[in-house]
Amino acid sequence: MEIEYDLSKVLFIATANTLSSIQPALRDRLEIIDISGYTLEEKVHIAQQHLVQKQLEAHGLKNGQLAFPPQMLKVIIEQYTWESGVRTLEKCIASVVRSIAKMVAMEENAPSKVTETHIRKALGAPRFLPDKLISNDTAGVVTGLAWNSNGGSILFIETSLSKGTGKLTLTGNLGDVMKESAMIALAFLKAHADSFGIDPKTFEHWNIHVHVPEGAIPKDGPSAGITMLTSLASAFTQRREKQTGDDR
Repeated sequence: MEIEYDLSKVLFIATANTLSSIQPALRDRLEIIDISGYTLEEKVHIAQQHLVQKQLEAHGLKNGQLAFPPQMLKVIIEQYTWESGVRTLEKCIASVVRSIAKMVAMEENAPSKVTETHIRKALGAPRFLPDKLISNDTAGVVTGLAWNSNGGSILFIETSLSKGTGKLTLTGNLGDVMKESAMIALAFLKAHADSFGIDPKTFEHWNIHVHVPEGAIPKDGPSAGITMLTSLASAFTQRREKQTGDDR
């Protein structure tokens, strides 16, 4: 409209899941406020108190006409969203409500309570599968935690040994920092072999393969160093990872 407007007293607020994608020159000029993500229980509460009612009104359904059980909200959160906030959750709730509102408008047999069948019909097959802690009985397989822009997830690191000359192989789409962590972990294990009950000469007769599954997903950062060390120590000592309530 070519009309001058004074922005000197306007405060711009932006949100981001991760700071790594923001250019350093821009980041230096921003006031950063870190806000932790919501837990599963908090998301369910927010949906019950705000999101569901908002979408019911937006799609012309009366209060009490459609119930959204907490368990169904958990299904949506765990299987269709993967973020620390609730934006995607609200979109998913809107899709489910819209599907049932259409049934009401078409004078079909619309349900009074959302079930998993209605969720599958509106949202399709689950997009995400919850991480599960695997109680393994294999030495060298260790469970750790990984940070990502949507909160975090479980990370599995697998170490296998084969006859050789001590060569270290890393697979699983690892970044440079994570590769360095693996090499540092191996160097630490060699330097403290006696503490772990390992013959130092053993490293000269075995090739080492460290693999992190889900190779299509880039993985980097120093936080997996202790997990890699535990995996290597487990493989060389043939002692399995200690589980909760386990006396190993």
